[in-house]
Amino acid sequence: MNVVSLAFRDPVLLAKQCATIDVLSEGRLLPAFGIGSPLAPEWQALGIDTRTRGRKTDECLEIIRRLWREESVDFNGAFYKLKGVTIAPKPVQPELPMWIGGSTDAAIRRTARIGTGWQAGGDPPAEAGRVVAAIKAAASEAGRSIDEDHYGAGFAFHFGSLNAPAVGRAIDAYAKRTGRDATHAFAVGDVDTILARVAEYVDAGVSKFILRPLGSDDDAILAQTRLLIEQVLPRAVARWPRRSKAITTDR
Repeated sequence: MNVVSLAFRDPVLLAKQCATIDVLSEGRLLPAFGIGSPLAPEWQALGIDTRTRGRKTDECLEIIRRLWREESVDFNGAFYKLKGVTIAPKPVQPELPMWIGGSTDAAIRRTARIGTGWQAGGDPPAEAGRVVAAIKAAASEAGRSIDEDHYGAGFAFHFGSLNAPAVGRAIDAYAKRTGRDATHAFAVGDVDTILARVAEYVDAGVSKFILRPLGSDDDAILAQTRLLIEQVLPRAVARWPRRSKAITTDR
């Protein structure tokens, strides 16, 4: 997945799941949370009002953050009420990362207020750049800062043709689910095509990527992944070498 849509989930269970994954991975979990597209079919399937998803998400985020840090949590919100809740074990990371997804004004404020990073949804590079700038400004106003390399985006890729059946199905499903033009959300072609899409996002201030291979079956998806590793990553590393980062204290 790109980000976890919180309004679909129980915050206590999710906090426990995230903490467990962090323990099992020895502190390598990097979760991202969002409110989900209002056009997604899950809302109707589960009978959930899309108009409440932002407020439910804010309550979920507060509950999760507190459960990661506190021994016992009481909470009295509009959607969730808890008494003496605890989870164990706690995450390995003393401050578990909390990346926030979404490009609305509310998502920007949410990221600036509590986020340690931001992950774009289906935003094209220009829109991602606008959101990155807005988050930086809002975080500064809130007396916070987010690391420069903690802004992410994602897109699907395929080495080959737009006529490939798996590509056509994925594009149709994306357009139906989001109501957006699928052009920016897919990079289909050769190495240069994929690198060019990455470069558009890098120029907009994005440096973390979730790239999703498209293929008709597991073998095809693995083959696409190998091509990405063997052909794209070496050129990406040479073009955008990793910058060393000074160690900072918690903000």
